[in-house]
This record gives sequence, structure tokens and C-alpha cells, in this order.
Amino acid sequence: MNSVSTAVEIRGADKVYANGVRALQPIDLAVQRGEVVTLVGPSGCGKSTLLRLIAGLMQPDNGSVSIAKDFAQRSAFVFQHPTLLPWASVAANVRLPLDLAREKRETAAAGKVAHALDLVGLSAFQGAFPRELSGGMQMRASIARALITEPALLLMDEPFGALDEITRNRLDRDVAALAAREGLTVIFVTHSIYEAAFLSSRVMVMTARPGSISAEIAIDAPQPRTNAFRTTDTYVRACARLSDALAAASGEALA
Repeated sequence: MNSVSTAVEIRGADKVYANGVRALQPIDLAVQRGEVVTLVGPSGCGKSTLLRLIAGLMQPDNGSVSIAKDFAQRSAFVFQHPTLLPWASVAANVRLPLDLAREKRETAAAGKVAHALDLVGLSAFQGAFPRELSGGMQMRASIARALITEPALLLMDEPFGALDEITRNRLDRDVAALAAREGLTVIFVTHSIYEAAFLSSRVMVMTARPGSISAEIAIDAPQPRTNAFRTTDTYVRACARLSDALAAASGEALA
């Protein structure tokens, strides 16, 4: 790590799958503490692969992925789908990481569950089952399950892509507020330039496979953001820049 403020540093990391498909060209990226960095790019460009390299769910073939020492055991992953246990209550689903870690102090575990549910606004639904929740509420439960380990680094792989626009916008606001309030570092994958422009400190635009970072766009606006931000010139310009950069990265001719 070059700086005490750096949470994640990627140097020349690439990935080739066993079937010979090259998912990523060498990637260089540094994410600072407290940033919300979003990865966008065409389908199949390696966004999720890069996120999994950062999470340690797979290893690069070349190069390195380094996590700050105080972050190494304090990261959490939110997948595209909630993956909740259908037979377990919301509270039991949220508590699962503590059970897997054999958290023995019942009082402490119950307090952590209550706090995580409060952070995502699900305190009143701790006894409900996943089938009784809307899609947005299921994603909230999934986020609470990630937060119960008190992470410093939150990795989110297109978690709201299957939700309607109103729910998605609301959860985007919730993530922005949560990251600011808890001092989280967030790396977020999405296909939506509008979501990226709303959430991010910086957006990394990736090329078609094999993926590489073709553009970096900073969103210079205070966090957390509200719906009013979507009507500002800063947001509109950021969306336009992202649209142009994504078109270029996809090999499309710009109008």
C-alpha cells in the first residue's frame, strides 16, 4: 500500500478462466477509505470478476490485489440476489454470519441483529419470513446480513438490478446514507449510469471483454445525496459523461 488512506490497491491484476476466456486485462485501481467507487461497463466486461478478486473469492492470474490490514477481515459481500434461507426468519437470516462464526454470546448477537435491522429499516419485520417480504425488503435483509459483521469495506454486485425503479432509487438513497453515516468504503457494480452517478465518489468505466478501465469519472458532490441531487447540473453532466464514456468503451459510435 502506498498510502495510509488507501483501502484497496490493485496492481496489474488480470484473469483468464479455465476455458481460456480472458475476463480481465491488467487492472490498476486504488480505492481510498470512505469512497464509494462504482464499476460500470457492457455486459460480460468483467465487473463482477473484478469484484470477486477484491473479495478474495478468486485469485488473479498475474498482478496483485491488496487490502489494508485493518480492512482485511472486515469486508462483506452483497450478491445480485438476496439468497435468503426461505425457512428462516429475517432475524435468523441476518444472524447467519454470526452463527457461522460461532458467536456464542446470545445477548451480544441479539444486539447486533437488532442494530443491523435498524440500519436498514427492518426492525418491525425481524420475525417475518422471506416470502412475506417485497423484493426491496429482501435486499434490505441481505444488506443487514452483510452489515452484522461490522464491515469497513462493502462490496455490492448489482444488488438492485431486478427491482423496480422507485424501489431501486430508494435503496440507492439508503446505501448512500448508510455509507456516509457508518464511514463505509463501498465498491458497487451496476449497469445503470444513473445509479452510478447518484451513488459514487468515482465511477470506473470498463471496456468490453477482456475488461480494462477506460475512463474514470469523479462525481464532485457532497455525500449523502437525496432525490434533489438528481435534478442538479452536476448529476445531469455526470450522466452525460458516463453515457459517452460507456458508448466509447462498448465500441459504439457517438452521435
